Amino acid sequence: MNLEPISTYDEASDTLSVVFPPLEQGTGIELTEHILLHIHKPSHRIVRLTLLDYSLLVQHTNFGPRTFPLTAFPHLPEAVQELIIDALWQEPLRDILHLSAHTPDTGQVVPSVSVQPYTHPVRT
Repeated sequence: MNLEPISTYDEASDTLSVVFPPLEQGTGIELTEHILLHIHKPSHRIVRLTLLDYSLLVQHTNFGPRTFPLTAFPHLPEAVQELIIDALWQEPLRDILHLSAHTPDTGQVVPSVSVQPYTHPVRT
């Protein structure tokens, strides 16, 4: 069985979708307005990553890659937060989304990600 990610890119909507086999239905979780994770709840496995406005997400600035706070993260159940953090530290997600932390003046730690250019073959 081929366990390589299956990726598609839709140029019209600038959307990259990456499916992680084996293929299973998942519940979508909006991490940011541009980044969606789909989780197969029974196995606690990430089954799909959808990146909306992909070209914006991978755009570099004079200061380095753009980072995006995981705005929905504090509103998720703790078990889901742990699943997402664990998944972001492991392949294949860590090759696409780089986890970091932002600490605003309040001292609160806000998880953020930067999106790396996707280097695997993509279907259009």
